[in-house]
Amino acid sequence: MGNACGGALRSKHLPSFKHAASQRQDSEYSAADDSPKKPSTRAPTPPAATDAHAGHASAPPAAGMRRGGAGAPPDLGSVLGHPTPNLRDLYALGRKLGQGQFGTTYLCTELATGVDYACKSISKRKLITREDIDDVRREIQIMHHLSGHRNVVAIKGAYEDQLYVHIVMELCAGGELFDRIIQRGHYSERKAAELTRIIVGVVEACHSLGVMHRDLKPENFLLANKDNDLSLKAIDFGLSVFFKPGELNRKLLYIMTCCFCHSIEICAPDVLLIGNSETLKLKLL
Repeated sequence: MGNACGGALRSKHLPSFKHAASQRQDSEYSAADDSPKKPSTRAPTPPAATDAHAGHASAPPAAGMRRGGAGAPPDLGSVLGHPTPNLRDLYALGRKLGQGQFGTTYLCTELATGVDYACKSISKRKLITREDIDDVRREIQIMHHLSGHRNVVAIKGAYEDQLYVHIVMELCAGGELFDRIIQRGHYSERKAAELTRIIVGVVEACHSLGVMHRDLKPENFLLANKDNDLSLKAIDFGLSVFFKPGELNRKLLYIMTCCFCHSIEICAPDVLLIGNSETLKLKLL
């Protein structure tokens, strides 16, 4: 019966899943080439600020979460709030790994050790308001806050120059979980349970430390290496926020209802059907 049910579900949902895959744009960070090429010591010119973050077009971000736009105000000053070394004095930038809504990620090599990392570069011209700057600072703070968890991508450091904020993190060469699912076609129940256990473990760890990811999806889990399907690493904390465990107020309810703004195609139907915060409170309780 299990096989029959699995076949029925697969035939019903796999075509739409494959269609979504065919329509999907490049993710912010994907390093799934067979073997990452060694970047040259000559750093490429980062993309123009106006094109740096042409991300997923499936759903525009909510007004309170939107970065960038026409008519940028004068320079808002330092984003990180403190001086940093020049990124190019420490790393050599290589090929582009991926591009998302708010950042373009490159392969980079530490000059002192020759170790490869991933570097997410965020154009400062996209940071229009103080809230935008706070978002970037919070993303970096959350990555440091979660450092040490084996299934969360490790941050190496953050750097700032006149045009960009750069976040250097560990390189996950196995590519996205999304692409691995498409490649395999299906998982056994046991293998799917193992993957789900890891993902739920990441969510539990985040929540226990007062962090809400807000953009969980297969594209935001990478494989540390291509030979191990269980080497998952959670990435992209650009929409993540801090919260107090047990907190349930109007601000948090609003945050939770906005969690699907960038990934509406994989949002739970019951979230889309929520009409007001009181209904959401009842569903959460």
